[in-house]
Amino acid sequence: MSRLTVVGCAGSFPGPQSPASCYLLTAEHEGRTWRVALDLGNGALGALQRYADPRELDAVVLSHLHPDHCLDLTSLKVVLNHAPGSGGTPGADRLPVHGPAGTAERLARAYGVAAAEDVTDVYDVREVADREPFEVGPFRITPVRVEHPVTAYGYRVLAPHGRTLAYTGDTDSCPALAPLLRDADLALMDAAFLEDRDTGRGVHLTARRAAQAAVEADVRRLLLTHIPAWNDREATRAEAARVWPGEVELAEPGGAYDW
Repeated sequence: MSRLTVVGCAGSFPGPQSPASCYLLTAEHEGRTWRVALDLGNGALGALQRYADPRELDAVVLSHLHPDHCLDLTSLKVVLNHAPGSGGTPGADRLPVHGPAGTAERLARAYGVAAAEDVTDVYDVREVADREPFEVGPFRITPVRVEHPVTAYGYRVLAPHGRTLAYTGDTDSCPALAPLLRDADLALMDAAFLEDRDTGRGVHLTARRAAQAAVEADVRRLLLTHIPAWNDREATRAEAARVWPGEVELAEPGGAYDW
């Protein structure tokens, strides 16, 4: 089995109980543990160390370049450059970072003070493209372009045992959700908005819209995430439950889900 560990699941900013978005995927394969971080939002690097040595990550995969999904890569650069036993030959054993076009420049601006500062001494930045899969060890990962104010991707992750995780990242309803979610064993879905309060479109799913998309795609297990600290979590659960026929699960920091 593969495991999803919720490192951070707070929507849009770190909350009092959780960092911003970060999800650790692990799988045992050919005698070793593979570790992939889906997003590394602000506050996530500290919590990540409860579950893995960040220097042992095999890749970071970014859904998009808002701070709550990528900013702690600036802190991880400090670890990779300066922690005892790290560093060494510039450019050697760089950590693969898969993300939208502009990822290297975005991180350089965030890391630098007086001016942008190159991060590619520690990161091997690789641009993802819609429906073009790539592999990290035993994981086959397919980006799917979704609906958000900036370029954003969901990811469909096929594990070595043949089961599938679908991660929406941040999105509103869009045609791409159907192929992203289709028959997923576990769907990790944005549910930042609530129907009666958040009427704007093109930014986030409501809990109801997330549940409806999961039902239409024949998802087996639904896990709602990216819930801001100002939301009533039980209101999120109740809204989704009006559509989803099974248990409505809300991501919790430290929660582990086998898939």
